[in-house]
Amino acid sequence: MIELRISGYGGQGVILCGMTIGRAAALFEDQYSSLSQSFGPEARGSACSAQVIIDKSQILYPYLTGSDILVAMSQEAFRKFSPELRPNGMLVYESELVKPEGLPPTVKAFGIPATRIAEEGLGRSLFLNVIMVGFISAVTGVVKQDNARKAVSQSVPEHTIEKNLKAFDLGYEYGKKHFA
Repeated sequence: MIELRISGYGGQGVILCGMTIGRAAALFEDQYSSLSQSFGPEARGSACSAQVIIDKSQILYPYLTGSDILVAMSQEAFRKFSPELRPNGMLVYESELVKPEGLPPTVKAFGIPATRIAEEGLGRSLFLNVIMVGFISAVTGVVKQDNARKAVSQSVPEHTIEKNLKAFDLGYEYGKKHFA
């Protein structure tokens, strides 16, 4: 079983990121997945997270008991959720928005400037979440590249599929180039 928390603030696409990873696992990798989400009452700017559990057998308890993988897209999210990261877990973070601190030396950390890559490569920061999906796929192996790409194309509006697939590829390539 893999317990994954994706965290950030409203407007970063945290929930879509979690849904896409869960979809890739459940529909294309013959696994089970569950998603729960939490967010503040504000539409944008408040803390939010998506909790994804992936397992080869049925998931009987759909809530995280800890995080094997923590994705942090804001400093506030990192501070709030890093204490639940397991000692041998992985931290995936937006390197220009999060400065990891106080982690056990056994935690593997992988940073990507996803917002800048989205702005420079696609002209809009809103693609940050799909860049993160590609990066997560590359550095954690939680879902395979092809399956994650299929899930992206099924998770976004049809008129944005091409740009979102480019965003996925940018994140995946960054992960392979810098952390392979």
